[in-house]
Amino acid sequence: MIRKGTYILIFDMPETRISVGSLGVIDLEEGTYCYVGSAMNGLDQRIERHLSKKKKIRWHIDHLTTVCDRAEAFVAVPPGTAECELGRIVLDNGGSYAAKGFGCSDCKCRTHLFFLDKDSKERLRSDPRFAGYK
Repeated sequence: MIRKGTYILIFDMPETRISVGSLGVIDLEEGTYCYVGSAMNGLDQRIERHLSKKKKIRWHIDHLTTVCDRAEAFVAVPPGTAECELGRIVLDNGGSYAAKGFGCSDCKCRTHLFFLDKDSKERLRSDPRFAGYK
């Protein structure tokens, strides 16, 4: 059965300067980041792809997941929660904007990539609107 839904990835990054397609070069400080995404044609396949290091670069997030130190995924509850709403949940839990235009070319959000400090990471990981992946 192919599941549909939205998700967040939480991952640790070293200090990074990376070229991300049409966004150009972005600089990220060392720390923990959160990306919000959707997969309406295969949630499990999309998350597994994001968690894999070896892949063809297709989306903005691929530039980061190929070099991040560690990543974990959480699925939105309920599954129909909009991607943009997930971004608001991340902000409500203390996340902050990380890179303008990242991962949000199909909506009007400022970004779908957020920086998390230790407290916001723990609040987000324990938020009942997310379930650990697998």
